[in-house]
Amino acid sequence: MKKALQITALLGAVALLATPVAAKKIKWKLAETWPSTLTPLASPPAKVAALVSEMTNGEFVIKVEGKEKHKAPLGILDMVKGGQYKMGHSGSYYWKGKDINTVWFTSMPFGMTPSEQYSWFYYGNGMKYMAEVYDKFGIYNFPGGNTGNQMGGWFRKEINSVDDLKGLKMRIPGLAGEVMAKLGVNVTNIPGGELYTSLDRGTIDALEWVGPGMDIKMGFHKVAPYYYTGWHEPASEMQFMVNKKAFDKLPKNYQTILVTAMKAAAMDMYIENFATSVDAWEKMKTDFPNIKVKSYPKPVLKAMKSAADDVYAKYADANPKFKEIHADYMGYMKKARAWSMMMQYGYLDLNKKLAE
Repeated sequence: MKKALQITALLGAVALLATPVAAKKIKWKLAETWPSTLTPLASPPAKVAALVSEMTNGEFVIKVEGKEKHKAPLGILDMVKGGQYKMGHSGSYYWKGKDINTVWFTSMPFGMTPSEQYSWFYYGNGMKYMAEVYDKFGIYNFPGGNTGNQMGGWFRKEINSVDDLKGLKMRIPGLAGEVMAKLGVNVTNIPGGELYTSLDRGTIDALEWVGPGMDIKMGFHKVAPYYYTGWHEPASEMQFMVNKKAFDKLPKNYQTILVTAMKAAAMDMYIENFATSVDAWEKMKTDFPNIKVKSYPKPVLKAMKSAADDVYAKYADANPKFKEIHADYMGYMKKARAWSMMMQYGYLDLNKKLAE
């Protein structure tokens, strides 16, 4: 009897060891630069959280917190680097004060279109450079959703010459801000949630944001009716930042799930933003007839392009990595642009001719 009990106990122990032990639920937090309601910029984090939860049967949970929660819209990189948040969602060019090379992964004045830039990211050297630049921050960086070509901004008064830019107070981030500064603009960088108030109170005279799908909701047209076409951000990519130590501790299948979810969410934001701007652009002419859509005069655009070239040259002379990425980026853009012109412009141009 005693022997039988020992055998039973042994078998029970073996069965217990053979039974899979439920993995401890993984709980992360993600901080985004935007208010959590500011779609489509705020859409990718929510989409990632939903996909990751679904694909892990609720065992990997990501809680998304907007700027209304953490109160630090331009502090995302530091919070992810320090581990306060395991993930972040923002724009890479916000960190140019920490490393000028971060600007390459958002958008560049007179740079690539979204299709060209995604091609450079995934089939050129873009992701390689992204990894090199963010390594010192202890962060993995991933594309986080594209706005496409952004509009050139809302102005209280019409811009007819370079002289009209001098002395203007304008919110415009990234290298585009430096370009405008060279033309006499007083540049500032203000978080999205404070833009309308700043424009309405006269703290700034002009601003750029995204495109009609987002801009109309912000109400900028009520204060500044002149709406200019874009040059400065032809392919503005948001970014997901992931704390390296946290990511490396994830099971391999969870790593794959997270990366896949981020890529899917990024593409979905591009589609969502395009769709919202399609609808807004259609309604804008009838619902908001006060909006005056303009393109900068050619002399102004030439001055902007010359200033952009000077800014690129300045950083290339001072920063070997910037010079390396600049050469690679421009080389890829030249190669890709030939096909873009054939594939996209050629088709749009022939349709324009058919409609004439």
